[in-house]
Amino acid sequence: MSATITSLRSAPPPPTPAARVALKSPTGHGLLDGAWWPRSRDLTVELRTLAAVLDPLWGRITRVAVNPMLWPVVPRRVTVGDRVLKIGWFTPELDPHKLLLLSYGVGRWDLLVIPPETDTAAAHRLMAAASDPDGPPLTATALVAAEIAAEIARHQDIAVADRMQSPQESWEYEGGATSTHAVPLVAGS
Repeated sequence: MSATITSLRSAPPPPTPAARVALKSPTGHGLLDGAWWPRSRDLTVELRTLAAVLDPLWGRITRVAVNPMLWPVVPRRVTVGDRVLKIGWFTPELDPHKLLLLSYGVGRWDLLVIPPETDTAAAHRLMAAASDPDGPPLTATALVAAEIAAEIARHQDIAVADRMQSPQESWEYEGGATSTHAVPLVAGS
């Protein structure tokens, strides 16, 4: 009796996608240094990909501070390669939509955290606003709230445009004026 032995080679794990980050130039102004759009609410996994992108640009990130509002689990430490990131969380002191990154001797950076479930168009607008060299003068939460308000307004405009309009509404919508808006003619003028 003979047996055939085949070796099963495990396929390498798929590559981890790079972090979705938009950074402001070092000479930029404003309350934020850029934006980060994580793919999930798993802070351990997401911080590893973020550190892989930022370490070569900003120097080795050593500490991270978050507000636990957006993260179901906030680990105290995250292993990144051969080192450990120390994680702290601050509820009242730190904006829920902001991530604070610290590096020895290099500095501090504040990133807008865009919730993972944000649609692509809104996330791109938020990333552009947070990485604009001249601003924005808004806090991270105010920036997210402004985007949500703008999205609601866009949906309302679409709903109004999609419904049937009366001839009078159509006339006014296209720039006309109804007789109620017209200046009355005075006899004998």
